[in-house]
Amino acid sequence: MMELGLLAAAGEVAAPLTLLTILIGVFVGIIAGAIPGFTFTMALVLAFPFTFAMGPVQGLALMIGIYIGGLSGGLIAGILLGIPGTPSSVVTIYDGYPMAKAGEPARALGIGIASSVIGTLIGAAVLFLVGPIIGRFTLNFGPWEVFSLVLFALTLVAGLSGKHLVKGLIAACLGLLISTIGVAPAGQMRFNFDNPQLSGGLSAIPVLIGLFAVSQLLVNVEESRLDTRPAAGTGAPKIRVPYAQVIGDMWREKRNVVRSSMVGTFIGTLPAAGAESANFISYDRAKKAEKRDPENYGKGHPGGIVASESSNNAVAGGAFIPTITLGIPGDVAQAVMMGALILHGIAPGPGLFERQPVLVNSIYLSIVIAALCVLVVQTLLLPFLARVTLVPKAILVPCILVLTAVGSFAMNNRIFDIWVVVGFGIIGFLLVKLSVPLGPMILGLILGATLEEELLRALQLSDSLSTFVTRPISLTFLILAVGSIGFSLYKAHRGRKAPTEARETVPV
Repeated sequence: MMELGLLAAAGEVAAPLTLLTILIGVFVGIIAGAIPGFTFTMALVLAFPFTFAMGPVQGLALMIGIYIGGLSGGLIAGILLGIPGTPSSVVTIYDGYPMAKAGEPARALGIGIASSVIGTLIGAAVLFLVGPIIGRFTLNFGPWEVFSLVLFALTLVAGLSGKHLVKGLIAACLGLLISTIGVAPAGQMRFNFDNPQLSGGLSAIPVLIGLFAVSQLLVNVEESRLDTRPAAGTGAPKIRVPYAQVIGDMWREKRNVVRSSMVGTFIGTLPAAGAESANFISYDRAKKAEKRDPENYGKGHPGGIVASESSNNAVAGGAFIPTITLGIPGDVAQAVMMGALILHGIAPGPGLFERQPVLVNSIYLSIVIAALCVLVVQTLLLPFLARVTLVPKAILVPCILVLTAVGSFAMNNRIFDIWVVVGFGIIGFLLVKLSVPLGPMILGLILGATLEEELLRALQLSDSLSTFVTRPISLTFLILAVGSIGFSLYKAHRGRKAPTEARETVPV
């Protein structure tokens, strides 16, 4: 029965019009993900009306193409410009942008594209093989488990802070504080300073654009002003894609890509956890598992790009699991796609596998084909994309500023969001000058609201805090959080002890 459903789905998806639809969706998703502020979720919403005239398989194929393309497209701006195209591509900046600045933009893009494709394929394989089983397992996740998972993710601040642990903790607290602006989960208004624009809180996208994009642009302008070296020759250097080197990088990081993809798939199955949590957790695991040169993470290490992009895209396969098995969307994008299913008279839920085997199998196949389309489209565009780094800053900076302003305005059609971008751009620039890492601040901002909401839900269901430790899955994540803090403190202690020992052993 399953084989018949798979064959029938292959016939539907392999139709030329459906294949073309997936290709168009992937291209649109890549462009949407690459434009700072214009997320692929917005592209999904804009594409939703076009599915009215399509059949269920073709309509869902279009949405899947945009979804997969958008998840991968965010790496383009992150690597080339140091601006996260999407919130889930923030971690890619840590190593992708330094590698691009070091003169290897094509290598960084190649690693990112390969990791995205492999992560997507692993996520699709997990969805196909054990989707229903994982779907039933995630039913055990209540607000206690999600709270403990997010708390564990927040303990990764130390790994993102490098040598500046105290400054990283301060930045994370600032991010958590910013996430409390607006209406509280219980309904009270707080920290809006009688400004109605702040009543709904600060959107993550304008804050991200300000902290990463505008602050980086200000740093670039300052560096250009201070750089008194004579201008280089007018001939633009040729950018060659080092395919052999990228393949070698991926082979050395094979364990990293599998581990990060599995983390992304698992996180994707949890409603409200999101790709952002998967990015930070995977990056931290990869850094701690690195034996050769962990000190190079954050300076252009291939493993950092692999961990971020493979987990980011593997979330897609995981997010489909609760959507089609339980009727619970794993994220906002999944909610849009679930709306497309309902529009065509298909009710997601436990019986969907039996009622619509062809449709379910078409989802698997569409994800795989979309991943292959991402590989083809981005590989063909790669030599042209890499040339962005050759554009003079006098031209690039104004163009990016206009792009960020348009992207931030497009989120909510508010001029106020442009001022948020400017304000946080200045704040980000000052933090960079003070050597305060921005990663922990973003981590606190993105995860703060989820942490508070899940804690409130847990306390509403049970006013006893002991429930967090009496539920086995929640207790497991809490133990991991304590272990993560203990490991970070141990590393910090060793880092302080090593220079002292080195000084004591220096011959006089």
